[in-house]
Amino acid sequence: MEDDDDCPPLAVELPPRAPSPPEPAPSDASPVGVTVITGYLGAGKSTLVNYILNEQHGKRIAVILNEFGEEIGVERAMINEGQGGALVEEWVELANGCVCCSVKHSLVQALEQLVQRKDRMDHILLETTGLADPAPLVSVLWLDDQLESSIRLDSIITVIDAKNFRVQIDEHKNSSSFPEAFHQIAFADVVILNKIDLVKDNVEDLEKHIRDVNALMTVVRSVRCQVDLNEVFNRQAYGAKNSSHPQELLDYSKSIPPNRRHDNSISTLCIYEQDPVNLAKVESWLEDLLWEKKSSMDIYRCKGILHIHDSDQVHTLQAVREVYEVVPARKWSETESRMNKIVVIGRNLDINVLQDSFSGCKG
Repeated sequence: MEDDDDCPPLAVELPPRAPSPPEPAPSDASPVGVTVITGYLGAGKSTLVNYILNEQHGKRIAVILNEFGEEIGVERAMINEGQGGALVEEWVELANGCVCCSVKHSLVQALEQLVQRKDRMDHILLETTGLADPAPLVSVLWLDDQLESSIRLDSIITVIDAKNFRVQIDEHKNSSSFPEAFHQIAFADVVILNKIDLVKDNVEDLEKHIRDVNALMTVVRSVRCQVDLNEVFNRQAYGAKNSSHPQELLDYSKSIPPNRRHDNSISTLCIYEQDPVNLAKVESWLEDLLWEKKSSMDIYRCKGILHIHDSDQVHTLQAVREVYEVVPARKWSETESRMNKIVVIGRNLDINVLQDSFSGCKG
């Protein structure tokens, strides 16, 4: 049986070198991508991190272990005083050129330290533990003014134990309570369905249950989290240019039986509107939906493209919990059908309320 308590590679002794002050990254350098890795204890998060660090990918990777105790593999890195007295663990270099640290106090400060290193990293992995809802990290990694020019939130990856998740589905399919794993799926851009070697049949049915929660994400099957790293790096799930929403999602929404369109489960729904909409009205609609919470719907995530009145630009919409962003991405091409398409993930979703209220945004 796979053990998620596998530790990242132990720190190795390096030859001494002359200290040099940290240099800020060049202003014209591309932001460093950050991938958040979450999942139940035992699903394989640490196994995935170990696999990535040991693969021959030629990337300089930093790993941040967040909310860990003293049991981490990097042996209790020395603690130093940061700005304002915040405590941040020192970075420990690994044998393959990667770096690792444990952060229990200031994630923002640790990220700032990292991007200012002279040996600039290509990618950052943030492994979390005991985190039911990855959404709070989004406000730090996605839209934080201090970090937005230096890093970009690339994606949220959720690791699932294929064997045990089937039991969780059976236990909670008729319940209004949901374990952490369901929330982690709702916010995921990629789900790694791990330990499929322990599931003898009907993996397709398991994937269907996962897609019923979140139809936006990509499912990757794995044994011991050995995956194609192209599925992990450079997803750009929160980038303005990531505006593709397959027609299959709209078809999927239309195919959902009426009795499943308004219940207490976490699900994905798609709304669309052909007429152009008013940007200010869309923002008010989002704020009513995400902030005011006037209905019983609990919105976890929205993602879509907008046809804005009097604009030749495709506008992209991203929202996670209370944080949202609407930005112009590119010009509409002459061959495109200009239409508003929004995918909504949440609980107690009512397609009629969503569709009717969004139709009120027509400009």
